[in-house]
Amino acid sequence: MLPTSSTYEALIRDFTWDIPHRFNIGVAVSDAWAARAPERVCLQHFSPDGHHEALTYGAFAARSSSLAAGLLTRGACPGERIAILLPQGFEAAIAHAAIYKLGGIALPLALLFGVEALEYRLRDAGARVVVTDRSGALRLQDIKARLPDLRLVVCTDGGEAADDTIGFDVLAATDASGFVAAETGPDDPALMIYTSGTTGPPKGALHGHRVLLGHLPGFQFHHAGLPQAGDRMWTPADWAWAGGLLN
Repeated sequence: MLPTSSTYEALIRDFTWDIPHRFNIGVAVSDAWAARAPERVCLQHFSPDGHHEALTYGAFAARSSSLAAGLLTRGACPGERIAILLPQGFEAAIAHAAIYKLGGIALPLALLFGVEALEYRLRDAGARVVVTDRSGALRLQDIKARLPDLRLVVCTDGGEAADDTIGFDVLAATDASGFVAAETGPDDPALMIYTSGTTGPPKGALHGHRVLLGHLPGFQFHHAGLPQAGDRMWTPADWAWAGGLLN
């Protein structure tokens, strides 16, 4: 996003906003990269036990398209709020990209939320689907009856079998040969992040797909022009808030 420049003054002078007529976050972060460099690693995961995994852009694009196709087969529709209650990891990134690609609205939820905070946000947003892990699914059990819009829980690591629960890997293995990403514009809704509720009840702030483009220049500037060749970025902050997800 930022032009190459040797001085701050020249950088400010030469910078312009270039917002395309069509833009989809999911396509931009997965498919577009996969078309150029499918074997390039986009995410790495290091576990405390020393286990190391890597995800390529090609796999990221394919898995997110399959998950999007799977969600559509289970009744998800463009414009619906789909919550993500997951720690940082491949599944969270794939879920985000899939939701954007099908034209849905991602609703990230903090892992530290108690059941009351989860219930408020899920009910207020009218979330139809929650993508979570076993821990999150167990917390949802106590509040499902009070969430009239919720119809599907996608669980990354098993969980109780039920009509309204399906495995993440099952959906992410859906044949996506006929899937076409939604042709969204920069102002079409993509992401809903709730405010902290400091001065009143938390409010869902709805962002269009341009929210990614709006954050990139500041991100690059504050991180010394990241990414440069060979750069790696550690993201320890929860992806459920703008600071961890976008900044």
